[in-house]
Amino acid sequence: MAGGSSGPPNTYTDVVSAIGNTPLIRLNRLTEHLQASSVWVKLERCNPGGSIKDRIALQMVLEAESKGLLEKGGTIVEATSGNTGIGLAMVAAQRGYRCVFTMPDKMSKEKIDLLRAIGAEVHVCPTAVEKEDPRSYYEVAARMGREIPGAWYPDQYSHQSNPLAHYLSTGPEIWEQTEGNITHFVATMGTGGTISGSARALRELSESNDKAPPRIIGVDALGSILKEWFEEGTMGEPHTYQVEGFGEDFIPSATDFSLIDEIHQVDDGECFQWARALAKKEGMFCGGSCGGSIKVALDVAKRAEERGDSALVVAVLPDAGNPYLSKFYNDEWLRDNGWEPEKWD
Repeated sequence: MAGGSSGPPNTYTDVVSAIGNTPLIRLNRLTEHLQASSVWVKLERCNPGGSIKDRIALQMVLEAESKGLLEKGGTIVEATSGNTGIGLAMVAAQRGYRCVFTMPDKMSKEKIDLLRAIGAEVHVCPTAVEKEDPRSYYEVAARMGREIPGAWYPDQYSHQSNPLAHYLSTGPEIWEQTEGNITHFVATMGTGGTISGSARALRELSESNDKAPPRIIGVDALGSILKEWFEEGTMGEPHTYQVEGFGEDFIPSATDFSLIDEIHQVDDGECFQWARALAKKEGMFCGGSCGGSIKVALDVAKRAEERGDSALVVAVLPDAGNPYLSKFYNDEWLRDNGWEPEKWD
């Protein structure tokens, strides 16, 4: 993947060159109960577009350009929960493309406003419909991709540049930052690109360095079907949930389940509670999926200690908290939706 500084330290010739090389930060206050283990987080909000999706946005555009699928003055059409759209809009602004995005109506107003601020056209579609329904944000994007002249529809859910971006960047960065000592890798699952690409890189690097590979642990949203598919091979019956950015009601082909060792589910309340704890106790202001990732990472480290092991757990924190200020960072919104934030703080 292109990017990086070739001049003085921390200087870049354009915004997309600043994608990647995000910090790995050790948790301290949230891990005071641990004795021999540590939990580290990959702070992906430090990408210029504010999330891990900057990585795949650039990789998908680079491939499309190399294959002649996206030409000068072309239009990028995508179905997004927000972050991939923001990454694509940023890359498009830097390269002069038009953007048209579809989003489910459960996404925060901040995400929609941000996409429009970067120049994207946004179409909001109903969440509570089947993927194949012509009103779904997947199907609306696919239709517009066919109808708009010069349009390119990457479809992050099936595009192999999605996991490739993490194979080329996220996984190797974590390996270098932990000096190859990572024992567990934790990532939320939506398209599956982050966990699949990072896992493949980490396993190959472990093998080439004669080290035991880290255990690969996925985090799924309660209401999604990914965990049931992984464990039982059945689709299950999805139901709606409030947390944004992970979990699915279908099986994305960008996910390689053979690379995953286990999947845990987290509910909305756990995601919101732990994201707020991360902000208040570690100073990291991140999204709801990050709360789910932290919850599972802490559980993994605790179980390792109960077995008498010493674990170095790395959890991916996909995005920033700014797009959720009107939602779970807002006490009134939480109360209106059945939670009692006073019991969390």
